[in-house]
Amino acid sequence: IPHRYPFLLIDKVIDIIPFESATGVKNVTVNENYFQGHFESKSVMPGALIIESMAQSAGTLVLYSLKETNPNLSVYLLTIDKAKFRKPVCPGDVLMNKVEKKQQIKNIWKFTCRSYVNNGLVSQAEISAILNTP
Repeated sequence: IPHRYPFLLIDKVIDIIPFESATGVKNVTVNENYFQGHFESKSVMPGALIIESMAQSAGTLVLYSLKETNPNLSVYLLTIDKAKFRKPVCPGDVLMNKVEKKQQIKNIWKFTCRSYVNNGLVSQAEISAILNTP
């Protein structure tokens, strides 16, 4: 994926099965710039960034599945549905984003996403993304 620091929100992708599923891993560290103001008494990863981490995991699955080498090819987040945040994600946590392809119609891909810390569900959402072909 084309994302780079400070907006790259996955460190690696494991368990990738082309056109089916993948697991993106984000090591959440106290050095993340958003922890400076979210929150003063207890650092919590913003829910929007957890969703973005899921979306980056899904985008990696799309690009890996298509094995595209075109540097201009991008995957854009299209929709977020049924998002739920169950537990806070804090510095020191390892966020595991499990994404499963639910459907693909032309250049639109839909995913079921779940994020875990220590095998406990912390967040979930259904997202869709669109493949931009220049």
